[in-house]
Amino acid sequence: MATDDLAPAALKKLPSWLLTQSAAHAHRIISEAFAAGEARGYHYRLLATLAEFGPQSQASLGRRTGIDRSDVVAAINELSAANYVERSPDPTDGRRNIITLTPTGQAQLNRLEALVQQAQNTLFASLSPSERGELTRLLTKVLDHHAAGS
Repeated sequence: MATDDLAPAALKKLPSWLLTQSAAHAHRIISEAFAAGEARGYHYRLLATLAEFGPQSQASLGRRTGIDRSDVVAAINELSAANYVERSPDPTDGRRNIITLTPTGQAQLNRLEALVQQAQNTLFASLSPSERGELTRLLTKVLDHHAAGS
């Protein structure tokens, strides 16, 4: 059944309700895409961050990705075991590790990006390219507002 058949009109008028319902579908579709790539969302977030910002500490990766410190360590362990990243001592602070994306990790990121794009196409199939752009712009505006603490 479609959402219109199940939900009361009062809920269907609430952007927050629509967003949470859409987020549930997004989570399922993206999780399935990552599973097809033998990965998890954390892996993609970490690899994409390393590709864009270069080598950095585990703490920095956690801050940039919004992943809890202990989850960063576990995900880095998994990525390291697959040779997607290398962990080495920070030359300026021996207590820290620097994480670097490997060529194998870049190849995995490329595979995951293709899967993520397919998932985006599935999730937003009902929207035109301009509508997708507008949705992205509006969601970015909402997220930036709350991220700024307003």
